[in-house]
Amino acid sequence: MKVILTKDIEGYGFLGDIVEVKRGFANNYLIPRGYALPATDNNVKHVQEILKQKRKKLEREKRKAKELAKKLEGVTVEIIKPIGEGGKLFGSVTASEIVKALKEKGIEINRKNLILNRPIREIGLFTLPVRLHREVTTQIKIEIKPAKT
Repeated sequence: MKVILTKDIEGYGFLGDIVEVKRGFANNYLIPRGYALPATDNNVKHVQEILKQKRKKLEREKRKAKELAKKLEGVTVEIIKPIGEGGKLFGSVTASEIVKALKEKGIEINRKNLILNRPIREIGLFTLPVRLHREVTTQIKIEIKPAKT
């Protein structure tokens, strides 16, 4: 039976693909769960229209991400934290603190966009990658300074 996929299904295809599957698999699993539709002319046109709208939305998001990446280029964020013996921080610098410092500079990003591989626990200058879109990645500099006591 030919069906058109309405969602990406590993091992079968991606949204909009027309695939041949067994009738029982289509009728008992794919179609009831909303993963596919029978591959009729009307359903194919409907899914193609959805794909067209989705592409437009992705292009808009990508354009916005590129604009934000230009804003973030060359930005250095300063975070002041208390330190203990040996220049170690009490605790660590979190993604939320970095987002808050960026917000104070007039730049808003989601903390999930920051790629913080390991916690920052010492003073110094660090470079962090920021993924704004699956195709748009940039970097920001984080400068951790000790609090004056």
